[in-house]
Amino acid sequence: MSISVREFGESALLVEIGDRIDESIVSRCRAIADAWEAAGHGAAIPAYASVVLRFDPLRLDPREAEREAFGLSQRAIAIATVPARTIEIPTRYDGPDLEATARSSGLSVDELVAAHAGREYRVFFLGFLPGFAYCGMLDPRIVAPRLERPRERVLAGAVAVADGQTAVYPFDSPGGWRLIGHTELVMFDPARQEPALLRAGDRIRFVRS
Repeated sequence: MSISVREFGESALLVEIGDRIDESIVSRCRAIADAWEAAGHGAAIPAYASVVLRFDPLRLDPREAEREAFGLSQRAIAIATVPARTIEIPTRYDGPDLEATARSSGLSVDELVAAHAGREYRVFFLGFLPGFAYCGMLDPRIVAPRLERPRERVLAGAVAVADGQTAVYPFDSPGGWRLIGHTELVMFDPARQEPALLRAGDRIRFVRS
């Protein structure tokens, strides 16, 4: 697997290790981010196949930062990460896009619900909004491209699917994913010790309620 490290502004680097959504690549990105932060260099932001590594150029020379990033990226596959938790998300399948998504997938509504609730998902990373977890992968029978025109308001707790992934909206917000249900779980609460209910690496299951 090729690794590229390049400048990303004056105080960050972009590490790229692939160009597809793959669980092993996502795990490696998270391991790189964990290793960078554990070394005390700065904050790291992992995504599907890349990681942004922040650093203070007054403390770490950019050329040294690049060498360190490349070395960590080579070794990170063997670095242990936080043990995964399994979290159940009680879901009422009543979303406004449920029937249309079933039709586009060539499934009945019951078959679509069974396909969505019938597997375990991996939390790849959090982004877009605090507590918004990108989870995959969907049953390949579920055809759910993003909406051509995003909704101006999606309610907090909406369970959504798009492009092979699934997620729960943590806040009322605009959104372009297909809405197939909702949950009463609070996905983000700043008063909790860990505000985000989910974290990268968790396993989740949607349980029909």
